[in-house]
Amino acid sequence: MEQINPHLFVYGTLLDANNRYGAYLQQHCTLLSSGKFKGLLYDMGEYPGAIANTDCEHYVYGNIYLMDEPEKILELIDDYEGCGDDQEQPNLFSRVLTIIETTDGPVECWIYVYNLPVDGLLLIKSGRYK
Repeated sequence: MEQINPHLFVYGTLLDANNRYGAYLQQHCTLLSSGKFKGLLYDMGEYPGAIANTDCEHYVYGNIYLMDEPEKILELIDDYEGCGDDQEQPNLFSRVLTIIETTDGPVECWIYVYNLPVDGLLLIKSGRYK
């Protein structure tokens, strides 16, 4: 059986320990480092949405977690992010593997990118949700 990548990059509400799913990640993952990827971060109101874009000059910042049970955790977070065949279509977010830049070098991580049009949404120029 193929090994699932155990790295998860989070940039939004999952960074918040007061968020039920964020608290779950903190209990079932090890924080490895902070990181960033080239892209744009948009304000959706209650949460942000990121678009990966290697051609832009902006970055999205967040944290890399090492998941203790990747399959179980990704299934839970897929549900939280509205991602998967059993969710409303088209999905709000898509889970993709992306290279995250860190001070120790690149790390391939799962990230959740916004999957719908961003027209009219407010760009978070700093790339940081907090």
